[in-house]
Amino acid sequence: MVTVRRALLSVSDKTGLAPFAHGLVRLGVQLLSTGGTAKLLRAQRVPVRDVADFTGFPELLDGRVKTLHPKVHGGILAKRDHPMHVAQARQHGLEFIDLVVVNLYPFEATVRDGAATLEDAIEQIDIGGPAMLRSAAKNFQSVGVVCQPARYAKVLEALTNGKGRLPDALLYELAVEAFAHTAWYDSAIAQYLAGRLPASADAALPDRLLLQAVKRQDLRYGENPHQRGAFYQTVPPLGTRPPVNALTPTGLAAMVQLHGKALSFNNLLDLSAAFALAQEFPLPCAAIIKHTNPCGVACAPTLRAAFQRAYACDPLSAFGSIIGFNRTVDAATAKALVASEFLECLAAPGYQSSALTLLRRKKNLRIVKLPPAPVPQGLPSVAGPGRGLDVKTVAGGCVVQDLDAAETQPAPWKLATRRKPTAAERRSLAFAWTVAKHVKSNAIVVARGTETVGIGVGQTSRVDSAAAALRKAGRRARGAGLASDGFFPKPDGVQVAAKAGIRAIVQPGGSIRDADVIAAADRGRIAMLLTGQRHFRH
Repeated sequence: MVTVRRALLSVSDKTGLAPFAHGLVRLGVQLLSTGGTAKLLRAQRVPVRDVADFTGFPELLDGRVKTLHPKVHGGILAKRDHPMHVAQARQHGLEFIDLVVVNLYPFEATVRDGAATLEDAIEQIDIGGPAMLRSAAKNFQSVGVVCQPARYAKVLEALTNGKGRLPDALLYELAVEAFAHTAWYDSAIAQYLAGRLPASADAALPDRLLLQAVKRQDLRYGENPHQRGAFYQTVPPLGTRPPVNALTPTGLAAMVQLHGKALSFNNLLDLSAAFALAQEFPLPCAAIIKHTNPCGVACAPTLRAAFQRAYACDPLSAFGSIIGFNRTVDAATAKALVASEFLECLAAPGYQSSALTLLRRKKNLRIVKLPPAPVPQGLPSVAGPGRGLDVKTVAGGCVVQDLDAAETQPAPWKLATRRKPTAAERRSLAFAWTVAKHVKSNAIVVARGTETVGIGVGQTSRVDSAAAALRKAGRRARGAGLASDGFFPKPDGVQVAAKAGIRAIVQPGGSIRDADVIAAADRGRIAMLLTGQRHFRH
């Protein structure tokens, strides 16, 4: 327990400060303050003593030095139960400070929209505030620390109930919050300054990874009911243009749920995958997702046709799926959706009112509206401007990579076989290759034009993925194009493709048995293009 006799108040955000200060005074607490905070308190008839009077030293350097003084930090850091500390405090005239109420200069608000100059930003880097928070948090057994106005009511209630004393549990909780607050603040500064480094495509990944995220909501559970789950919004890089506020929702954080029960952990993963894939294409597109993998993707002149063709790829797997669209859902598309079997979620940039009326007839269908921009698949990077990171957790840490933003168009692809693909076949290959980028490895995508007819997902051998995709395609494989996200290690995958009637293949190449693979394509009269680049997805 800590008895609060003296408190230091120095805040940038003055929300709720005056009532809190009045409450402290009623409890017999002496108040110290600085600059604008002291001015506000006096205007509200709150008795307050200037820190300059307390230290006997004036504010210096345009306010850069106000609380950086031994009498302030000595009064905060002294252990009340340590005889030497107490003796030194008496020797040097230190007066104990029992409660520190500080929030920091608005650095993030100043630089968020990108309009601030570097000098503006530097002047909003708080020095004295974090130092006091850290001092008080370090000495939490003797000092209370408050860094959020939302805590004022709880602290006053505890002091009132404790007759001027704060309980140990609350002191510890407030200290943890203060360290988290200063860590976030310093991370924001580091991220902003790193973002001003010259852009470089080959810039090294950071030695120390700083990621910022704010909880948007708790979820009913994680992947399974025995796991806890929550959704966090990642904070975009500071100083970006167009202006983006730290808490302005982007990506999935910006979605608006229009119908259905609460979204689950798994729903969010699938919605991200569905919407990101649909956004890859300029034509109206539907992407049907199960367990973050596409089971049907199609582009067509109308959204309804795109959905119907995507659904036809694998109707069995589409049961209970998540669907992403890159266009506003109209009534015709909604009728087709209502006529289909059970669907979990829909994600689209908009819905016609008549379409929503139809879709809401499906009681258990979750309907969300998402911004029309592609869903970010990575987290902000402090390695340099314009970069994003893909971060995955592993036992004992995480692995980090750049986002897979490689070009998926066929212009640089190399012909490896005697037979050249036709224009229609090249179109099928380009579509299949783009879809393969979103399929878990080993990935095989069979496509006709701009629609998938078979997708092989995540098998432990490439020939098994090819067999699965071709089995789902059936007779539709004849004359179709096939994309493989990695090279064929043996000719067997090409052989099963030839037997099914595949006419063109695109794959990275690079196997030690490329010559055998290409020869198998030639024997099957298959055109083969090599991208020189793979799209593994784990």
